[in-house]
Amino acid sequence: MDNFQIETAQNVSIYQNVASIGDRILAYLIDGLILIAYWILSLFLIAQFGLDTQSMGDLWVYYMVLGLPIFLYFILFETFWDGKTPGKAAMKLRVVKLDGSKPGFGSYFVRWIMRIIDIAGSSGGIAVVSILISEKGQRLGDMAAGTTVITEKKRVRLSDSLIVDIPVDYIPTYPQVTVFNDKDVQLIKTLFLNAKRNGNHNVIVKLADRLREKMDVTTLDENNIQFVERVLADYNYYTQQ
Repeated sequence: MDNFQIETAQNVSIYQNVASIGDRILAYLIDGLILIAYWILSLFLIAQFGLDTQSMGDLWVYYMVLGLPIFLYFILFETFWDGKTPGKAAMKLRVVKLDGSKPGFGSYFVRWIMRIIDIAGSSGGIAVVSILISEKGQRLGDMAAGTTVITEKKRVRLSDSLIVDIPVDYIPTYPQVTVFNDKDVQLIKTLFLNAKRNGNHNVIVKLADRLREKMDVTTLDENNIQFVERVLADYNYYTQQ
């Protein structure tokens, strides 16, 4: 349930990252806290105005001010805020159609009305189960509306953080760098960049010596900084081929 592929009208494949169940629950809790805060504030204001709940006129105002915004909270926010509620926005989530497009009001309405079954009617149990078993992270309302919830958080993979810019015609020097794995090189890069930033030359010397020992190589025409940079570049060259 990490991502799903969609095909655009131009036959271009796009991968959407499905929101995790944890992020969706947190978003729902944030929205719940907002609704509770609104409820408390509304009760306080109603008390200040001295509305009489026994009066039909005051009772109508009471329900309009207190009940209607809470009742319509999710459908109004998702419709007018590009598939987001404050909770979803805080967690960087958004409702989309399965083809990646923006849902229309009908889709948001179906999701909203189905909340009676998979959220309100089961305390969220049905929604959680359906999201977990669905390949596209859909609760029943999503299945009926043809939607899902995606995350807009940028997921940085370990391999992405190892990338070093190298020229197209780059010629590697040390095939021995393949004795390292991604985690080793990530640590090497982190230590090296921190040492350069802080001017810790002794750290760079020790790091370079350790790399030479591990790779069983001897360097003659490179200083320690050039050697470590070459190791990082060579690793990227061999692992990106």
